[in-house]
Amino acid sequence: MSFETQSESFRATLHSAILNEAPDGILVVTQENTVASVNERFFSVWNIPCPASPLDALIGTSDTPILEQVLACVRDSEPFLARIRTLYADPSLKDDCNIPLKDGRTLQRHSAALRGDDGRYMGRVWFFRDISDIVRSQQAREDSERRYATAFETTPDAIAITSLQDGIYIDVNQAFLDMSGYTRQELIGHSSLALSIWANPQDRENFSQKLREKKSRLNFEARFRKKCGELFWGMFSVSPMSFNGQPCLLSITRDVTQAKAAQDELASHRDRLEQLVAERTVELSRAKEAAETASIAKSAFLANMSHEIRTPLNAVTGMAHLIRRGGLTPTQVGQLDKLENAGQHLLSIINAILELSKIEAGKLILAETPVHIGQILDNVLAMLQTAAQAKHLNLASETENLPPNLLGDPTALHQALLNYAANAVKFTDVGKVKLRVGLLADEEDSVVLRFEVEDSGIGIPAEAMPRLFSAFEQADNTLTRKYGGTGLGLAITRKLAEHMGGTAGASSTPGQGSTFWFTARLKKGSQALPNIPDVTPSDPETRLARDYSGRRILLVEDEPINREIAEQILAEAGLSIETAEDGEQAVDLVRRNNYDLILMDVQMPTLDGLAATRLIRSLPKGRQVPVIAMTANAYAEDRALCLAAGMNDFISKPASPELLFATVLNWLEKADPELRAGSELGCEGN
Repeated sequence: MSFETQSESFRATLHSAILNEAPDGILVVTQENTVASVNERFFSVWNIPCPASPLDALIGTSDTPILEQVLACVRDSEPFLARIRTLYADPSLKDDCNIPLKDGRTLQRHSAALRGDDGRYMGRVWFFRDISDIVRSQQAREDSERRYATAFETTPDAIAITSLQDGIYIDVNQAFLDMSGYTRQELIGHSSLALSIWANPQDRENFSQKLREKKSRLNFEARFRKKCGELFWGMFSVSPMSFNGQPCLLSITRDVTQAKAAQDELASHRDRLEQLVAERTVELSRAKEAAETASIAKSAFLANMSHEIRTPLNAVTGMAHLIRRGGLTPTQVGQLDKLENAGQHLLSIINAILELSKIEAGKLILAETPVHIGQILDNVLAMLQTAAQAKHLNLASETENLPPNLLGDPTALHQALLNYAANAVKFTDVGKVKLRVGLLADEEDSVVLRFEVEDSGIGIPAEAMPRLFSAFEQADNTLTRKYGGTGLGLAITRKLAEHMGGTAGASSTPGQGSTFWFTARLKKGSQALPNIPDVTPSDPETRLARDYSGRRILLVEDEPINREIAEQILAEAGLSIETAEDGEQAVDLVRRNNYDLILMDVQMPTLDGLAATRLIRSLPKGRQVPVIAMTANAYAEDRALCLAAGMNDFISKPASPELLFATVLNWLEKADPELRAGSELGCEGN
């Protein structure tokens, strides 16, 4: 074999090795649009069948079959094909772009003309690389930054980020601007000392000294000066952090001026108590007013917490409803069922936490509804299955033969059992977690059940057991740092168990595992547990589409995602939807248009729902139209405020589509009694 032949063979072997070992899918097409070269990775990147015959058999064949297979994978095939034609028509063009695929992946495409040694155009080479992980990572980072920015700007507490060395403001939120009276431009780049925000420079020095000594989270109280010169007391929590690679301080400040004044007043009364015995009645009255004020503040906080959690949860449940209607595979249906179950459980927990504030006052009210023990166990297992599989744990349950038709509070039982099971999975690295339910006592009209969660985890030292069920306690602070958690779950479980007529406890051996248990008394029902009825053709959505198609509905909602979801759900029922982003827009629309019904959010910027409803009721076109409140505030007081403002009804978020349809149908029928009578007659005939 001649040297030239050996060299040519070597080049061919080298070309084949480079082509097949390249990380990209490569396709080379001649100027006559025939395949000049292609590697196996091209087919795996596009997820299209690789020919059974050797790839060399494709050399010299038309690229049309391959192009047709590729087009079937591309999400937007028309622009894709148009760009290819442009590139083929102009060899001087290069191409770098991302291509979304129908299966959810993203490919990166690079293309350039292939030229010979003499510069003559010979064809075009295409490179394709799967960059789906990179795209998802970028999207996750953007989502995280967006969530941080939203939380930073919307929290009611004043937040500031300052440099560690000189206290220069790097960033502040709107609440800080509102509290201090400065604009953002006046603060950023300047220090609190230079702006004389500290009323007493000595307080600033004391704070710096304590920060140097502690070098961790620090709570500090001092007097501060607003831009207008007004002084106020602030309690702020400061934590070291890193911002853009620089050491900084994150401070969260609350105005406690009124609280300080109240404390000073109480101290003054205490010092004068012996000389002011005659004013004791007045002092007791003031103490009562202070307690009532604290109770109102607590209720306001809980209501705000409810609103902030229910608003995004409403978007989750609403979007799940729309996704289900779009058509799903059996696997996706199962996954969506779990998503909705988790959303409903989260809603139940939110409701339960709000009710826990009433425990000390003895006002916690437990439900008495049918209890399906097996369903509770299945839900808990489903919610923890992913975490257990990630640690290769055996997650199982077992029950004894239990009496049928039991009555109790399924949410409380579910929450108490989930608290135990979640802890077991968290603190178990190898082995198993088993849930058990057994019959402890069987009486004439009730039973006592024992719920257990056994694990093979790290165990608990004997000295830690007495404080285990105290609020905000865990067995070991080192475990708290390693595994996370507030230590509140066990305390909640014990309180729930006690309110269900039982108690709670645990046994454990360090290094071998633990068993946590609680008992609950459930009543015996007299009838079989009801099945969930099937939806009939006379359900509210069907009746809306049949009897009220095209009716004009004004949807007033400031949150864009919730507005979009509600608009789509109502439009599917055949209703004509117009939207407003705040109360001011709603009033202007009602002034100019006629509507059959108004869905009004309560908490909105510019003009809230209560004030907007009062103005609407003063308009000729708004006196009789039904107005339904849609709000994440779920207290009875909120319902009373809505009705007092002139609203007709009240829906708590997150509202199920079925409840939304039923409420809208009810008030459209009330506004149209003749059609309502006909609809009812028609339903009787079904």
